[in-house]
Amino acid sequence: MSSFTAGCIQMMSTGDVQGNLDVATTLIREAASAGADFIATPEVTNMLEPNKAEARAKAQYQEDDVTLKSFRTLAEETGTWILAGSLVIKKPDDDRLANRSFLIRPDGGIAAQYDKIHMFDVELSNGESHKESRAYAPGNAAQLAETTWGTFGLSVCYDVRFAHLYQQLALNGARVLTVPAAFTATTGKAHWHVLLRARAIENGAFVIAPAQCGQHSEKRRTYGHSLIVDPWGEVLADGGEEPGFVTAKIDLDEVQKRRRQVPNLSNIVDFTLQTPEAVSDAAE
Repeated sequence: MSSFTAGCIQMMSTGDVQGNLDVATTLIREAASAGADFIATPEVTNMLEPNKAEARAKAQYQEDDVTLKSFRTLAEETGTWILAGSLVIKKPDDDRLANRSFLIRPDGGIAAQYDKIHMFDVELSNGESHKESRAYAPGNAAQLAETTWGTFGLSVCYDVRFAHLYQQLALNGARVLTVPAAFTATTGKAHWHVLLRARAIENGAFVIAPAQCGQHSEKRRTYGHSLIVDPWGEVLADGGEEPGFVTAKIDLDEVQKRRRQVPNLSNIVDFTLQTPEAVSDAAE
């Protein structure tokens, strides 16, 4: 199969796990009814809880997580592939949590899982501060996944700023890159569209990026604009700023077409880095 319909769920998750699950379930069913074969939810779908102690108290181990269990049942019910963009999961070997993405098959089985590698530790110019590594343990492995339509490459949010990750996914077979996110309103306005279009263009791949939106708490506002981008960098769907869903047709023949037009993945050349000191020494 060379084509399918992708759906991006856009949410405004809070610290209410059951409330978030109810919203996600409704939107997933609506997207499936609209013809989506692959449906992706945003980062931290199950809870966006700013209080670290509260998040730890509410989080569950993977085998017990109510959202993951429900999504596995929902995949069977709808006959769709579901990407739980990421769930906040308790780890047995670390006081910190996992920010973990799950790809679920239509039979309810877990095809792949991925722990977000890059932690969002920043001080923004507006005074907003994020220290994700205090609450979350980073992953250490990139993840490819096999689907009905071929190979997907998984990532989460802040990963999008690390282009080498996506190049490795593409070089190893990924034709679709998933980037579920909870991008801040500040950085989203400046960089979200540009970064996602760049990752699509650089790798000749489709990018599917479901996002959180709106005011989650007094100190947390996210950008929204869930995007589906084609391998030429064209935006096929944009979710705007409100909760809901968008869909777009994915024609995977476009991947090969665009990679033939601009074969940069085939033109990669190894090189060494010359430092100023090395250039100076060579001239003497």
